[in-house]
Amino acid sequence: MTLTPFATLAVLLAPREGGNSATIFLVQLLLFFGIFYFILIRPQRREQQRHREMLQAVGKGDKIMTNGGIIGEVVRAGEEELTIKTGENTRVVIDRGHVARKYTASEE
Repeated sequence: MTLTPFATLAVLLAPREGGNSATIFLVQLLLFFGIFYFILIRPQRREQQRHREMLQAVGKGDKIMTNGGIIGEVVRAGEEELTIKTGENTRVVIDRGHVARKYTASEE
């Protein structure tokens, strides 16, 4: 019996130089996703939450701007739609989700 199969097995099972490269790669990948989360995803979620709260707070008498840039005063606020007055005899019905901004008293 020769020692060749045992020598081959010993070489295959021996620890290799740089064997931790997969662990280092995994740590780098997790670090990258952590930074990505805190720089991009988390602030975006906060902004979406503020926008949802602003949409829920819009009511009759508020001055708003739509995503299309139309500025007007809310004359009727429904569950999903708002009717805004944009001029003397002009009323526009918009979806509540298309409100880009609500003006405060100091901005008017």
